[in-house]
Amino acid sequence: MRRDKARVTIMFCSIVLAGVAFAPNAGAACKREMLQKVADAYVKAQTAGKTSMVPFAKDASYAENDQVMDVDKGVLAGPLKVDFTRSFYDTTQCAAFTELVAATDPHPYVILTRMEVTGKGQVSKMERVVTDQGDWLFGADKYLNLTQAEKWDEIPKDKRDTRAVIQAAADAYLDGWGNPDIVVPHGTPCARLEGSISTGTRNPEGNTCNMRFGQSMNVTNRRYVIDENFGVVVIFHNFPFLDSGLPKDPGTPAGQMFRVEGGKNRYIHELTVCTTPGCGRTRPAGGPGRGPGGPGGPGPGGPAPAAAPAPGGPGGK
Repeated sequence: MRRDKARVTIMFCSIVLAGVAFAPNAGAACKREMLQKVADAYVKAQTAGKTSMVPFAKDASYAENDQVMDVDKGVLAGPLKVDFTRSFYDTTQCAAFTELVAATDPHPYVILTRMEVTGKGQVSKMERVVTDQGDWLFGADKYLNLTQAEKWDEIPKDKRDTRAVIQAAADAYLDGWGNPDIVVPHGTPCARLEGSISTGTRNPEGNTCNMRFGQSMNVTNRRYVIDENFGVVVIFHNFPFLDSGLPKDPGTPAGQMFRVEGGKNRYIHELTVCTTPGCGRTRPAGGPGRGPGGPGGPGPGGPAPAAAPAPGGPGGK
């Protein structure tokens, strides 16, 4: 029931299969209350380790880290001590998303889950980015403190951005990885939580979300959940380059959460799966969140991250 890292070998064919399995439910609008019930059922199921508690449709698909599998052989089939969840709802696409942190479980996890839902409230497709020890900058205890302290509350109706604006802000961030000419709409402040490292600890009132790579990159296989009420877009995709144990393209499974306010990114969460410990990259001493050419901190010899802020911020359950 626990993820076996030895078998998480991400082959191109499996990524293609997962991409087909989780194509968007175009035009499948549904009610927010129904999606909330589905997300609540999912959290209860993961807490108990009982997959039957999720209202799966008859021919539902289930995948972890781009690997399509029997749900009863996945992490969902084992109980977890869940410390924190945060869910968002896409009523246009009829999809739900949950960020789940199990920091105090004997086997800590941080998991992002995207669910496509039928008009009858059944999960037709579930895909999860499941991270634990050995994944990029993993640290569930630090992640827990940092995500709890952030403000992801509902945005007043007169200040909400459109779906197009919210998605464009997030897409620009990913597109900008491989194109330095793209202007990414980051707000001030803007903070990025990457595994267990928050760039906001360096300058809480500044924009610390900028991230560029010194090479061309094409972030593919993007799947979305967009919640206009909270200014949130979640993107599941494949992160090229980072995992040295894989070919550059299409890359390794990853998930991004964006909080967009006034058309600008305020918070970004990034979770990336590694097929080898630390994606085969080392972090230089004192350089938070940065491997050779990788994302994160200010570079080799940069300042160590400050202590995480205390938990208790709004937006969680």
